[in-house]
Amino acid sequence: MVKEREGMIREAEEGYEYLIPPDEYLAAGVHIGTQVKTGDMRRFIYKVRPDGLYVLDIRILDERLKLAGKMLARYPPSKILAVAARQYGQKPVTMFAKVTGADFVIDRFVPGTLTNPAIQEYREPEIVVVTDPAIDSQAVDEATDIGIPVIALCDSNNSIANIDFVIPTNNKGRKALALVYWVLAREVLKNRGFMEFTYTVDDFEAEL
Repeated sequence: MVKEREGMIREAEEGYEYLIPPDEYLAAGVHIGTQVKTGDMRRFIYKVRPDGLYVLDIRILDERLKLAGKMLARYPPSKILAVAARQYGQKPVTMFAKVTGADFVIDRFVPGTLTNPAIQEYREPEIVVVTDPAIDSQAVDEATDIGIPVIALCDSNNSIANIDFVIPTNNKGRKALALVYWVLAREVLKNRGFMEFTYTVDDFEAEL
């Protein structure tokens, strides 16, 4: 395991400046995928472990978080909608929304949230961030139907159909989701011109 970590970092960091120390990504398990690799996610895979788990490339994750932070910073905060039905994604998404001023939907995504103005849950975002496009498929489908771009945290087993921008990461782990949303929130604020960020990763982490 130590050799694997050292190899990933050594090969990935030559001439590249990470948003956080690569070891922090690895410690949170953002690189640990599933035992399934879709064709869509092949280009984001670093290697496959002896136990059959696919390992995601943390260099690409870091690059994508930088770009996503820049993209989201261009939108009015209230026009960003973050979505998480998955249990361990709900606190990170809630905190991301609190920190950045985004709107959010956790737990069940009511059909018609983006398409039916007659319901109480109706939202009119300009961009949607989903925690898992498989679990949050209703949000992805509705955003696609009305032409709203979708950013998605995608694991090795995800399809990226109808996803406009992929952030390749473990989207199931408690610590991984907390770290990714913490970094993303920090990047959004930095690109809006706010240099001070007082929140910790622990603030974003779901309870066991």
